[in-house]
Amino acid sequence: MMSQWITLLQKELVEMWRNFKWLWVPITFILLGVKEPLTSYYMQPILDALGGLPKGAVIKLPEPSAAEVLVEGLSSYTSIGVLIIVLTTMGIIAGERKSGVAAMILVKPVSFISYVTAKWMGGLILLVFSFFIGYLATWYYTGILFEWISFGDFLHSFLLYSLWLGLILTFTVFCSSLFLVPGTAGFISIATVLIYTLISGTLTKWMKWSPSMLTDYANQLLAGQSLPTAANPAAAITVTATIILLTLSVVVFRKKELAA
Repeated sequence: MMSQWITLLQKELVEMWRNFKWLWVPITFILLGVKEPLTSYYMQPILDALGGLPKGAVIKLPEPSAAEVLVEGLSSYTSIGVLIIVLTTMGIIAGERKSGVAAMILVKPVSFISYVTAKWMGGLILLVFSFFIGYLATWYYTGILFEWISFGDFLHSFLLYSLWLGLILTFTVFCSSLFLVPGTAGFISIATVLIYTLISGTLTKWMKWSPSMLTDYANQLLAGQSLPTAANPAAAITVTATIILLTLSVVVFRKKELAA
């Protein structure tokens, strides 16, 4: 069972290499990571160089703190980063079902659990690796250009964000197992995450344990504040929701394939 799962995981990792995901996803996350510190640091010289202002007019921007730069850098991963996660994951099961590859693999003695979880783990490895080096670039350039945030706070905030991004990936895998068309899975994933995030952001008083609030707790940590007591329950709920969604992905995929 374990050797079968490892073989499927290796196949998934190699397939992502052939599709250049191991190239463009990390590079995109790195570009997202360095954008904010570089933009914040050089914004004043850029404005001064552009000119075009009335004589005597001066635009003086307040210099942001290192924590503010890091928080703004992380916000890119909750917008563009989420889009990248969905785009790279929406066809992870639906694409192979539509092309018939899934049926060919499952003809062999391959369990549905091994098939789905190996694909999920492959996507998760790519996500965590890409996010880590991207966020590491944000932390490094922020330290070089502004001041250093402790590496411990960096790792803690990375873990909190990773839990939330991992849940988004798992939900996209679930949608990919539910729908035959990858585009449909991607649209439902993005729409659901967007609506859920808006609700959590609006009803923060009643949604303190919401998984999406992990990003706010990470930002508070970077700003030098103590981690709220609601952070641990939110993390536990996120892990539980991830396990439930992954289990449902296997159940739905099995029913879809057996009914075909």
